[in-house]
Amino acid sequence: MLTMLIVVFIIAYAAIALEHPIGINKSASALMGAGLLWTIYAISSGDHAQVGHQLDESLASTAQIVFFLMGAMTIVEVVDAHNGFEVITSRIKTTRLSSLMWLVGFVTFFLSSVLDNLTTTIVMISLMKKLLDKQEDRLFFAGMIVIAANAGGAWSPIGDVTTTMLWIGGQITTLAIMKGVFMASIVNLIVPLLVVSWMLKGREVVTPTQLEDNGLLQTTLFERNLMFFMGLGILVCVPVFKTITHLPPFMGILFGLGFLWMVGELVHRKKDHDDKQHLTLVHALMKIDMSSIVFFIGILLAVATLEHTHILASLAKWLDHSVGRQDVIVTIIGLVSAIVDNVPLVAASMGMYSMTQYPPDSFLWEFIAYCAGTGGSILIIGSAAGVAAMGLEKIHFFWYVKQISGLALVGYFGGIAAYMVQYKLFH
Repeated sequence: MLTMLIVVFIIAYAAIALEHPIGINKSASALMGAGLLWTIYAISSGDHAQVGHQLDESLASTAQIVFFLMGAMTIVEVVDAHNGFEVITSRIKTTRLSSLMWLVGFVTFFLSSVLDNLTTTIVMISLMKKLLDKQEDRLFFAGMIVIAANAGGAWSPIGDVTTTMLWIGGQITTLAIMKGVFMASIVNLIVPLLVVSWMLKGREVVTPTQLEDNGLLQTTLFERNLMFFMGLGILVCVPVFKTITHLPPFMGILFGLGFLWMVGELVHRKKDHDDKQHLTLVHALMKIDMSSIVFFIGILLAVATLEHTHILASLAKWLDHSVGRQDVIVTIIGLVSAIVDNVPLVAASMGMYSMTQYPPDSFLWEFIAYCAGTGGSILIIGSAAGVAAMGLEKIHFFWYVKQISGLALVGYFGGIAAYMVQYKLFH
């Protein structure tokens, strides 16, 4: 049985990693993998009551992540529908490319820590289309936006899906992950920015001759500001809600979503149905990326079978025996996340290591949050932010390898060095 489970998981994993070459959506591969793994486990086990109980446990932990993501994605869609992000983008004005790069890098870094790296990437690349005329400049900025978004998401419990998984799972806590990983993440951004600013020295920003209509007439200034600051406030308050009530984060995000929904209904109550339809939360729910949600369900349930059959625990023992050093093992996990999706990697890591042996906020969990969150920047297919940038600016895989991968790699190891020094100084 164990051999069959491992073979099925490897095939499903390969199909996820090779999503684009084989032309099969990774969500389909994840669901097929989860269905086959649980079917094999149920038939081979014989103890149907125990398998059913384990499936219930896995479903409960998976649902917490899925509900949280659905709530956060819907809030972001509502803010975007009201052109709320114009509050930030309208304030970015500079004539030098190097200055613009630093500004965009830091805005992306901090914005992704509050929203998420995927949404931030989409917003910032859309902005670059309005600020930069040359395709070459836009491609370079898109690559740096991917690095900045992944670095910014790694140190915040709500900034990256993998960090959110560790936070909801109890492996990390809000203040500890922010204090522990912030320095490494900022180094991960600053090192590539120093190199790029030297490369862009003396070059001027060439703006498009005709700016696209940004659709600001759809909403008033009051509505844009209200939805932007409310959406941002709800996302920021979720960790506070969890700390005060000790309820799971998904409850806080759903509570906030209900509040935002009610305010939206009151603000637009006097408008005609056609005028307010695209601004409603109902419309936002239809626009969220359900394919990604289904992928998380499939991959988390698939990994759960390996956890319940103790395959992951055995793998952890083998790695400890063969490699020995936790920092080397986690560094490798981060590098591998550039090739395959970091969600199943982190899900597997959570199942490999016991929280009894590695309590919350220990070196292992914080280092995994950093490495898995930022390692995906090394290749364009290694993160959701990279895949989004690839689609928005038509970035070629090998162009990214040639122009951006080296910068991301230097930043990755720079952040690792910073984390190691910080950990030894304060622990």
